[in-house]
Amino acid sequence: MKPTAVAIIPCRYDSKRLPGKPLRRIHYKSLIHHIYDTISETKLFDQVIVATDDERIYDEVTSFGGIVTKSQKKHNSGSDRIAEIAQNIDSDLFVNVQGDELFMTGDAINSLLSCFDDKKVNVATLAHKISNTEDIENPNRVKVVVDENGNALYFSRSVIPYKRSEENYTYLGHIGVYAFRKETLIKFSKMQQSTLEKIEKLEQLRLLENNIKIRVNIIEFTGFGIDTAEDLIEAQNKLKNIP
Repeated sequence: MKPTAVAIIPCRYDSKRLPGKPLRRIHYKSLIHHIYDTISETKLFDQVIVATDDERIYDEVTSFGGIVTKSQKKHNSGSDRIAEIAQNIDSDLFVNVQGDELFMTGDAINSLLSCFDDKKVNVATLAHKISNTEDIENPNRVKVVVDENGNALYFSRSVIPYKRSEENYTYLGHIGVYAFRKETLIKFSKMQQSTLEKIEKLEQLRLLENNIKIRVNIIEFTGFGIDTAEDLIEAQNKLKNIP
């Protein structure tokens, strides 16, 4: 039987690089409105929920008819925030769609969920090939390296691997979406923040430091996360060219 799946979009107002990011307008809609509609339109989830601690975001999601839940103010990561909500929902899988992944697609989400056809997979995420030197060296573009079985070895804001030879290598950019089996998500939220997680500001490193494997599906993808004002402008221009 196909596992049930719920998408939760963790959403906070206080982004250091782009304050008020979820409410920034891109054409005629807020960023969170765009993302909510995109994920809902995939028809892959039993529910799509925004989890926020901010009244302004709560009111915005309510205004366009979305499902929104108030969460605690203090969480160490987006996955900790969705775990708070997930513990009271009956579902096999929970997908953390980061609230800045404007260009997520149904094909990408379907690829993510397909990882769980393998019963040994408890956490999965996505990556895509990148060749642009600016993206490879940009600390806002997270990179990942994987083993021969497609499991993550490490994620970093730095260039990984560091190239000291002429050996051909295709860099992988991480895509900001995670899927968990429920029990693993709850287990994650009970772990202490790890040292590497704090250093890199990457929540997925908590899993790797606790010996929990993350399956990485490599897909074709032309999107990017909205982290800065420059990204917002690029997103506005990109949307103009999408029919």
